[in-house]
Amino acid sequence: MKITSSREVYQCSLFRVTEDIASDKTGFEIKRSVVRHVGSAVMMAVDDKKRVLLVRQYRLPAGKNIWELPAGRLDPGEKPLQAAKRELIEETGYRARTWTKLASFWVSPGYVQERMTVYLATDLTAGVATPMDDERIETRWFTRKELAEMIRDGKIEDAKTMVGFYAWQAK
Repeated sequence: MKITSSREVYQCSLFRVTEDIASDKTGFEIKRSVVRHVGSAVMMAVDDKKRVLLVRQYRLPAGKNIWELPAGRLDPGEKPLQAAKRELIEETGYRARTWTKLASFWVSPGYVQERMTVYLATDLTAGVATPMDDERIETRWFTRKELAEMIRDGKIEDAKTMVGFYAWQAK
């Protein structure tokens, strides 16, 4: 498949939207509106007691507060690991000495061009969080058992948190 036509129809500070047409040698065509996103990094901070640090914040599209792994968009020119380190400090105040890639996945490849990379962050040092002006973030440590129960009971509804937890379990 090759993109034969692409037209930008919307742009904001977080993403842009294009209307694209792709075709193959036989003439088969796919037409889609695509949300273009630079990607994001997810941090699974685990302390010496094997507890996981989650953040709770209001998510406008979901219409409620959600417990989730800290995450953030890549800044221009930034690699996923650089973004993970920056975002962990911003959202939680923690710094990690050891970083291990757990997973990388497409968020919703049917119409969103966003790839998330999940990192395990260990050997933690506490610090002061510096959230963005539009973020009110609560942090809390959860045991592996508590997190598994929250996922099973539908209290964790965030896909990146589930992916991160299951990738950590499989490690």
